[in-house]
Amino acid sequence: MEITNYITTDFKAIDSQETIASVKDFFDDITFSHFPVVEEGIYIGSISSEDIETFDSDKKVIDYKYTLATFFTRKDSIWLEVLEVFAKNHTNLIPVLDENNSYVGYYELDDIMSFFHQTPFLKEHGLILKVKKGIVDYSMGQITQIVESNNGKLLGLFISESDGNSIEVTMKISLGAINEIIQTFRRYNYEIISEHQEDDYINTLKERSDYLDKYLNM
Repeated sequence: MEITNYITTDFKAIDSQETIASVKDFFDDITFSHFPVVEEGIYIGSISSEDIETFDSDKKVIDYKYTLATFFTRKDSIWLEVLEVFAKNHTNLIPVLDENNSYVGYYELDDIMSFFHQTPFLKEHGLILKVKKGIVDYSMGQITQIVESNNGKLLGLFISESDGNSIEVTMKISLGAINEIIQTFRRYNYEIISEHQEDDYINTLKERSDYLDKYLNM
């Protein structure tokens, strides 16, 4: 399914000449954190439901143009780019513009999360594996090669942590021998962050530790 199917026009954009009083009434009936404002059909920013509470009801939206948030996404943006805009701007609604900056509609966060849940990364069965390596040493190509060389199939992967020195990559794998994949990552100096029952290396260490404890307590 295309993400553009989730573009909504249930509520028309706020015109810059509307009064603050009418916009306050509008926000009383909805749960959006922001809502787009247009001037002659061109998007000029989004007004915040929190900010508007401090505005003079007798004035117009255009009088507070300087307070409008300017985030948006394009109609041809992929879902991951849209999700990034949501995350960076702490909003539950994003205006959608065409290539001429004309307002098209908006995305709601709940709809985009619903779309995300339909992707194979979440929908398909698989095993989650997290690995860690120095930020200058890791390679997405190498990670893919390690998984596929052990007959694994990647459903998706992304950088889930980064501190400037190292990165953590989270991946979802279907098929393949997970123990062999884990051991191959170790041979390439990746640290395994997630825990797995199939990890022979950890199981062996545990068995040796248990044996040593038993020996010392004799």
